[in-house]
Amino acid sequence: MREVVRLGHPVLRERAQEVPPERFGTRKLRELALDLVRTMHAASGVGLAAPQIAVGWRVFAYYVPADYGEDVPPRVLVNPVLTPLDQRQEEDWEGCLSIPGLRGLVPRYLRVGVKAQNLEGEVVEFEASGFHARVIQHEYDHLDGVVFLDRMRSLASLSFESEWERFAQKSET
Repeated sequence: MREVVRLGHPVLRERAQEVPPERFGTRKLRELALDLVRTMHAASGVGLAAPQIAVGWRVFAYYVPADYGEDVPPRVLVNPVLTPLDQRQEEDWEGCLSIPGLRGLVPRYLRVGVKAQNLEGEVVEFEASGFHARVIQHEYDHLDGVVFLDRMRSLASLSFESEWERFAQKSET
């Protein structure tokens, strides 16, 4: 397990470096992947990028719980590239383990194409939509030094989680 760094740590605002070919299949990359997954679960998150544990590599872990309509087990993507599959976007609530206690409405593409590598360097390609696409886009942003606050159209929705649970979340149901 690793410490999740918070907003203000310089690594969160830097573009992460590509994982070089000689690092694929190594113990170091496998350990990073395991640390990402373990830390993500321990922090009750659905995604965690390497910069969030102060590692400047283009790697992130994520999963999609079944109660979000799709059950995606924990997965680690290395050197990912995202492509919007259409221009439609939707605003929805996001939070971040590196910005604890806050939530806000963030626009994201509804569908994205993903091309990445696995821990052995093999290419993986797939499409993601809905919450799955949102999580991937959120984690991908971390690889470019972007946090969800940067994507918000307006800070008017920015809320502490306790107030969001009391007011904003209930007003949507």
